[in-house]
Amino acid sequence: MMKWLMRISIFSLLLIATSRIWGQDNVPVGFVTVAPFTVEIINEYPHDVTAFTQGIIWNEGSFYESTGQRGESTLREVTPTTGEIIRSIPVTRSQEQLEGDSPLPNYFAEGLELVGNQLFQLTWTAGEAFVYDQETFELVDTIGYESQGWGICYDGRYIYMSDSTQYLAIREPDTFDLVARQLVTFNGQPIAPQLLNELECVGDSIYANLWPDSPYAAGFETDYIVQIDKYTGNVTGLIDAGNLLTDEMKLEIPGSRTAADGTVSAPGSAVLNGIAYNPESDTFFITGKHWPRVFEVRFVPRQ
Repeated sequence: MMKWLMRISIFSLLLIATSRIWGQDNVPVGFVTVAPFTVEIINEYPHDVTAFTQGIIWNEGSFYESTGQRGESTLREVTPTTGEIIRSIPVTRSQEQLEGDSPLPNYFAEGLELVGNQLFQLTWTAGEAFVYDQETFELVDTIGYESQGWGICYDGRYIYMSDSTQYLAIREPDTFDLVARQLVTFNGQPIAPQLLNELECVGDSIYANLWPDSPYAAGFETDYIVQIDKYTGNVTGLIDAGNLLTDEMKLEIPGSRTAADGTVSAPGSAVLNGIAYNPESDTFFITGKHWPRVFEVRFVPRQ
C-alpha cells in the first residue's frame, strides 16, 4: 500500500513539474484539464534488445518495426508472440554516397506507418521518407520533405508527423504535401520542442511518446505518453508508463549496471519508444529502445 501511495504522490508531483516546465501554472478557461492515466498490463512478449526502436505498428498478426542509429537502421517484420524477426532489410546509403568526394552521413531511420499496402519510413535529418511494398519490402518510392523526421501515423485520411517542434505536421499521404501544422498544447500552453516522438493514430486521438532526452524534459523521472486531440492539438491525457521493466528485464539490456545497493539501472538510451494499436482487441503494444519486452496494455484512468 505504501508503494502505491508513493507512486500516486510522485505522479502528482510530476504533473505539477510538467506544468512548470511547460509554463501552465493556470489552466485557461475553455481548455480541458489533462486527465492522468496509467497502464494495465495484459501480456508481455519478447523483444530484440539490439533494436533501437523508432517506430512499431501492428497489422494482421505481425509487428513492423523501424530501428535507428546510423549504419544500424533497419526495416523489419517480427512475430509478436516470439519476437522472431521474420525478415529485415538494412536502411543505408550506397558506398558511393558514404565514401564519395562529398560523403553523406548514413541514414538514421525513424518513425514507421502503414498506408494501404505500403510502409512509410521516415529518416531523422536526411529529409527523405522511404516507401516500401508491405509484402516484399521492395523500395517503391522516396519522398522528400523539409523538416526532421521523428514519428508518423495515419488516420485513414492524413499523415501526422512529429518533427522536433511543438507542432504536428499534417500531410497528404500520396504526395506528402503539407496541409497544415497543428500546434500541440498542454492545458492551453504550447508544449516545448523536442518532446513529441513516436506517434500512433487511434480514432480522434494521437498518442505520442515523450522524448525524455530532450533538454526540455527536466522533471520527468519515468516514461510518459500523451493523448492528443487531433482536431484541436490539446493534450487530453497524460499516461504514466513507468516502471514496466523489472530489474531482471533491465539486466537483459546491454550496458545495464547494478549499484552497490542492488539498484539496477538501464542505459539512458533505453527509453520508452514505440506504440502500436490492435483494433481487434482494443489494446496497445508499447516497447522501448533496447527493451527486452513488448507489453500489451490498456490505458486506464489513474485512481
